[in-house]
Amino acid sequence: MEQRHLGRTGLRVSRIGLGTLTWGRDTDEHDAADQLKTFWEAGGTLIDTADVYGGGEAEYLLGQLVERLIPRRDLVIATKAGSVPDPYRRFDGSRGHLLAALDASLERLRTDHVDLWQIHAFDTGTPLEETLHALDIAVSSGRVRYAGVSNYSGWQLAKAATWQLAAPGVRTRLASTQMEYSLVQRGVEREVLPAALDLGVGLLPSSPLGRGVLTGKYRHGTPSDSRGASDHMAPFVEPYLDDPTRRIVDAVATAADGLATTPLEVALAWVRDRPGVVAPIVGARNAQQLTAALSVESLSLPDEICRALDDVSAPVHRYPDQDWSTL
Repeated sequence: MEQRHLGRTGLRVSRIGLGTLTWGRDTDEHDAADQLKTFWEAGGTLIDTADVYGGGEAEYLLGQLVERLIPRRDLVIATKAGSVPDPYRRFDGSRGHLLAALDASLERLRTDHVDLWQIHAFDTGTPLEETLHALDIAVSSGRVRYAGVSNYSGWQLAKAATWQLAAPGVRTRLASTQMEYSLVQRGVEREVLPAALDLGVGLLPSSPLGRGVLTGKYRHGTPSDSRGASDHMAPFVEPYLDDPTRRIVDAVATAADGLATTPLEVALAWVRDRPGVVAPIVGARNAQQLTAALSVESLSLPDEICRALDDVSAPVHRYPDQDWSTL
């Protein structure tokens, strides 16, 4: 699998990442092991997780599998901290919480360092410089190799990345931002992606298949074994079962028919090759699903297909999101 630099850093990662959102909850140890081995054998290196996935079970399961199946040195392990299971405070970006969460993640992952550590979301209740200081401490202590953020808006990303570049002292450059990005969710193109491109921050798209909708599986109903049929995942899928999304899914299916491939591959190839994108993060129910996604490595979309998909899914850009001089 092709490797790409993560932002303006020396870290190289596979251009498809393996997501573990469902590990330890919907994905058991057997299926997780099959996925990890399939991913590694295909040349994949980037494994994405978080301390809250499965209440910590995703990290724990990954830690059990690494070394037993795959040499630790062959993987780029990325995890996140900052989300908390508190109905009164969804995010905690305080230095104390973040560093304690990092230590807990390392213990579950059974490793002395993570390759990429990301702040899961912006915490309005903590000064940003305190949150970023936690990144600096984590890197300087050797527990983290590279740092990034997740779910930061355009101004939040720009402020954080600029602070790390401009503030006095030894600061850790932001390597990445992880955001939802797909043909049915192109909101990052308004301000997040321009900020990332300007500041040399690599984009790691989550839900690159529109929460599964872009595979076409929901075109004629909700399969009983799909996320959309699951009690706890149905609300996650439901927003993308509307009429505008159906038109995009139909266009993807038409393109797939013309290229003799699958809607999954078309949708994944589109987002993988967008400017600023480093590696879409793909989650799968089993190794067979993952193999289908990894087959995108041999596909590059023709320019005319890309333009057609761009047009049918184009987000509305108005002042001040778009350069005012062009309006």
